[in-house]
Amino acid sequence: MSTKDTQDRVESFIKRWQGQEGGQERANYGMFLVELCDLLGLSHPDTASVSHESNDYVFERVLKDTARDGTVSHKRIDLYKRDCFVLEAKQSRITGDKKIGNVQQLAGMESAPRGRRASANRAWDVLMMNARAQAENYVRLLPAAHEPPPFVLVCDVGHAIEVYANFRRDGKAYDQFPDRRSFRIYLEDLRDEKIRQRLAAIWTDPISLDPSRHAAKVTREIATRIASVSQALEKSGHATEEVAMFLMRMLFTMFAEDVELLPKDCFKELLKDCVKKPEIFPGMMEDLWKAMDEGAFTATIREKVKKFNGEFFKNRRALALAKEEITDLLAAANHDWKDVEPAIFGTFLEQALDPADRRKLGAHYTPRAYVERLVIATVIDPLRAEWDNARSTADRQKAEGKAEAAIKTVAAFHEKLCETRVLDPACGTGNFLYVSLELMKRLEGEVLEALVDLGGQEGLALESHTVDPHQFLGMEVNPRAAAIAELVLWIGHLQWHFRNKGVAPSEPILKAFKNIQCMDAVLKWDGYPMPKVVDGEVTYPNPRRPDWPKMDYIVGNPPFVGGKDIRARMGGGYAQALWKAHKHMNESADFVMYWWDRSAEILLKPKSSLKRFGFVTTNSISQMFQRRVMEPHLNAKKPLSLTMAVADHPWTKVTRDSAAVRIAMTVAQAGKHEGRLLEVTKEEALETDSPVILFAERQGKINADLTVGVDVTSAVELKAGLGLCSPGVKLHGAGFIVTPDEAKLLGLGRRKGLERHIRHYRNGRDLMATSRGAMVIDMDGLSGEEVRVHFPEIYQHLSVRVKPERDKNNEEYRRVNWWLFGRRNSDMRGFIANLPRYIATVETAKHRVFQFLDASILPDNMLVAVGLSDGFTLGVLSSRFHVLWAIRTGGWLGVGNDPRYSKSRCFDPFPFPAADDTQKHTIGAIAEELDAHRKRVLSEHAHLTLTGLYNVLERLKSVASQMI
Repeated sequence: MSTKDTQDRVESFIKRWQGQEGGQERANYGMFLVELCDLLGLSHPDTASVSHESNDYVFERVLKDTARDGTVSHKRIDLYKRDCFVLEAKQSRITGDKKIGNVQQLAGMESAPRGRRASANRAWDVLMMNARAQAENYVRLLPAAHEPPPFVLVCDVGHAIEVYANFRRDGKAYDQFPDRRSFRIYLEDLRDEKIRQRLAAIWTDPISLDPSRHAAKVTREIATRIASVSQALEKSGHATEEVAMFLMRMLFTMFAEDVELLPKDCFKELLKDCVKKPEIFPGMMEDLWKAMDEGAFTATIREKVKKFNGEFFKNRRALALAKEEITDLLAAANHDWKDVEPAIFGTFLEQALDPADRRKLGAHYTPRAYVERLVIATVIDPLRAEWDNARSTADRQKAEGKAEAAIKTVAAFHEKLCETRVLDPACGTGNFLYVSLELMKRLEGEVLEALVDLGGQEGLALESHTVDPHQFLGMEVNPRAAAIAELVLWIGHLQWHFRNKGVAPSEPILKAFKNIQCMDAVLKWDGYPMPKVVDGEVTYPNPRRPDWPKMDYIVGNPPFVGGKDIRARMGGGYAQALWKAHKHMNESADFVMYWWDRSAEILLKPKSSLKRFGFVTTNSISQMFQRRVMEPHLNAKKPLSLTMAVADHPWTKVTRDSAAVRIAMTVAQAGKHEGRLLEVTKEEALETDSPVILFAERQGKINADLTVGVDVTSAVELKAGLGLCSPGVKLHGAGFIVTPDEAKLLGLGRRKGLERHIRHYRNGRDLMATSRGAMVIDMDGLSGEEVRVHFPEIYQHLSVRVKPERDKNNEEYRRVNWWLFGRRNSDMRGFIANLPRYIATVETAKHRVFQFLDASILPDNMLVAVGLSDGFTLGVLSSRFHVLWAIRTGGWLGVGNDPRYSKSRCFDPFPFPAADDTQKHTIGAIAEELDAHRKRVLSEHAHLTLTGLYNVLERLKSVASQMI
């Protein structure tokens, strides 16, 4: 079809519908939408079937609404397309009508002419606002098999379509799309081909409209170019920090050009000139940056430029570049910087500028959807609840004829929003702070829209006060990352300003708020930031906790460092100082829990300004050592509560070397509150920049182990089980492990008594996969001199293979007793000493399997040993009752999200049944048969493994359940 034919059809459609009298949406909306589909080249909705299950694209889609008392009513979606949108239709009346839909006409809210509004029309807004709420409620009522669609559409037939989007697919908080200026599509806007294409995509490929899909790709491409330039400058001898600040000035200049804070294409033309004559590059850039700092004329581009100020151009030294590097910068400048995603730009830039991280470019960042999920639960949900209350109050005041009071109510909330402070105490490059800023700007847009509708003056409100970077506070130990965080916030803020206002902000463009502090958030000492060296040892004098700035919300993703790794990763001196500064913390707690504990302490202080905090952690937060941090706060006389938690959440797999972890999210609020526990039901597209995670939600009191319901963490150890269960031996030296052939060379079979000290050895992989047939040197009970005299080959072997490593160990026992295991495991040695066999299970494994091991086998520390040899005990431990108990109390761990069997949580508190002799015999016989059968099958089929057998069993059970 020709362009003229298309335009003729558009004009005909507009003419036919624009003058229609409203108030009859039930009669008109179907015809309007069918004709709209024809205009856009879309298929018509299907004929609805009686059963509803297959009604995926229909008018009047029936939904079942079950009330709390169990009564069932039915609702109808005006137009529904599965995985695309829910559409609610209304038809407002033209001037002179008595009413608008079912909305009561309020004093001072009379109808205005249809079409683009020139002034406030509160009644029309009430109509559309109610329709939006109705549509969002329909999303909640969709069948469980239907994922929440990415779009909600509110259609005023013959007038406008409002577009709201939520690409997180969680069914909550649909936002104006693409922004506040453009979310409302009036009938005459259909003349624009881009608008028609956007509407068509909502019908046919809605996910293609997700800005993050394109933005992440563009952002990664830009970072790759910058990495190349950074590498070249470092090779030329420039310091890393100098290179980083220079390139950040370059990037901001690219952005300023694309949003026309600088004259259009002036910077690209400058770079083209510099490609031809690279020697002019430093002088040209320094002249331009001087003008940007001062707001002066520059001969470089022959224009007077706006005053930027801030900190970026105070030091304006430009580094000399070769033609190739300037070409890379030109390629980066040719990207549309309006499409850059600040939420991940900072991370990519940090990796591009850091020589150590450059090879991992794009590998380790928190996906936008994950950040948004936590920020919404921590910051936006409580703010939106406050806004809903303020809006309801304003509506009531307006209805009562108190227009000025209504304006003051909305203006007061806006003032409060503009004073709300969000702190990320481990902000890195600022992605959590940026997303918080963007979502608060979206909320501000709604507030200002309401202010205008009530007759207030948005421009005056914005000029005097607006949500801006000064409210978003960061603490970051890396100075380069802290500087990038500030850049990210300003780019994000200015992007948002131009999308929603379309004009340049007032000068100076940038302001030196100094809201990002370069500091350690959990440790301070005399002479900070430099440690003191005493007798060759790094020390941290007078260690203490630093002060945090005053804030209303805390949100972030502190470093993933396990408690057992703090000393190795952070240094022994730092670890000792950290533990001294936080005396109440158990030393096995993960590093992130120091942030969690400090935030909880601030939250529970009397008259604290902090309302909520939320953190991303590894999913080990539900394990014992992390729970010990949370429990005192959850169980305090005046406690805090978890208002949202995800116990097990996937991480990104966008690149091959992405971090191999599972994460958890927790949000806390002071007082006793029920919370939302989200359980992942579906994981898709983890290898992309736009992963889709779907959840099942449970409401209730969230326990310290991130469960709802019975709090199994309150179970205490039982005396009957004490001393019967223990992890295996912990070697602290791979040199103890030998093959059978090596054991012979070391004297096994020749040296009398050595058979008691070289024993068979098994770890988790040996039991669940294929056994290595390994042996281990166990000199328990012998002095070093006795080993040297009686077993000289062993002494020599351990001197070479173990002692050098032990000499560097921090524990004196391990350094001095280098021929012995790092932990003796007295309990385990005691309870298997006089047994022919014992029971073992792998501490962390996909399948919870218990089996008998011969007493000659020494278990690795990742095996849990039970000092009983009877079949009844094996049967009880293997029963579904105990396995279910173990999964619930032990939790999950690792990238495979495998159940973890903890002695103290799974075995010690477990109540064994008081069975009679007949029951014990019956259960024991079945258990003996099961253990023997498994071992026989594995011995007869060398290619099989225990994990493989249980994988097959799991699949068979799954197929059987589907056939029932």
